[in-house]
Amino acid sequence: MTRQKDVAVIGAGYWGKNLVRNLNNLGVLRVVCDTDNAVRNQILKDYREVRIVKSDKEILKDESIRAVVIATNAISHYELTRRALEAGKHVFVEKPLALTCEDGQKLVDLARTKGKIIFVGHILHYHAAVIKLKELVRQGKIGRLQYIYSRRLSFGKIRREENILWSFAPHDISVILSLVGEEPHYIDTVGSNFLHARIADVTMTNLKFPSGIGAHIFVSWLNPFKEQRLVVVGTEGMIVFDDTRPVDDKLTMYPHTIKWQDNIPLPEKAEGFSLSLSEQWDEPLKMECQAFIDACNTGTPPITSGEEALRVLRLLEASQRSLEEKESEHKSLGGGIKNNQIDIPSGDYFLHETAVVDQDVTVGAGTKIWFFSHLLKGTKVGAKCNIGQNVVIGPDVVVGDGCKIQNNVSI
Repeated sequence: MTRQKDVAVIGAGYWGKNLVRNLNNLGVLRVVCDTDNAVRNQILKDYREVRIVKSDKEILKDESIRAVVIATNAISHYELTRRALEAGKHVFVEKPLALTCEDGQKLVDLARTKGKIIFVGHILHYHAAVIKLKELVRQGKIGRLQYIYSRRLSFGKIRREENILWSFAPHDISVILSLVGEEPHYIDTVGSNFLHARIADVTMTNLKFPSGIGAHIFVSWLNPFKEQRLVVVGTEGMIVFDDTRPVDDKLTMYPHTIKWQDNIPLPEKAEGFSLSLSEQWDEPLKMECQAFIDACNTGTPPITSGEEALRVLRLLEASQRSLEEKESEHKSLGGGIKNNQIDIPSGDYFLHETAVVDQDVTVGAGTKIWFFSHLLKGTKVGAKCNIGQNVVIGPDVVVGDGCKIQNNVSI
């Protein structure tokens, strides 16, 4: 398969364009699909030998395509992956595999039935620094593992189809689960919503494992600078992975230890030193794409398999529940500033759990309001309307009966 051009990419925008570049350089890219005209025109300009299509249906019915790479919004991952597997394709899907464990399990079961590979985009497993880090931990270079702390912060792309927990944390959750080798028995997540009443912009997750290992995951897209740091603490030393540093400074060993004297812990500091990665270094995304190709060729489950993605999904769901329970408790205690969301008359219209309707808003019977949309004060929406995801209407806007409003529209 390595020399055959039999891979298609669905979604060539923000992140997908990087997958397109690497798969083309590896000599396997055949088709790119995207619904955006500007994206298709750019791909056509940059990759003249690659076929460009608008609909994924053209890819799924093409028997010359053995594998599909999906880099669309998270909300579409389940359906696109399901259809690709049903069509007999191997699938590389960006994280998360799905938005629920139930849907993720369905995909894993379907892939097993079809005899196909599911490969999930937990890219850090193919990063030279993380590969080296896991090797050092396995070799006992820092003694018994005690504590892991990750910080993934930026001031960049802010999503509305998922909160910061689901957008940033999967990478660190995946690596932490791999390092520890077990799933946590305790999960506690706190967060804050600043830009949208129902979407967390900052979260902190606390994990405790049966072996006594602890971990913290701090993520935010409201940080003044980019930070991607993982700290791994053992009884005989510490390792810091800082992905914002140059290649040979990304991984630093600190032989710090704790000595005990008269039952008092005394820190003993030692000089830290960088671990060179030059000889092993290659672009992580290229290594990830190659790992997908190899898995498709050999049929061997990859490190980031569907089963591995399910473990991450379970932790994400538990973290999300913890986050929502705290918000519910906060409201029931009457603390803080409450939003203007009102109770929805049962049976009148459909309101997705992530959508918000302010006070003094009227909505007609049979109308559907989807993911993360917001109807502002004084708005009137008629009957049998379909309001797509991430739509903002108002204040004081009137929408007639039977209207359809597409995703990401503001009125």
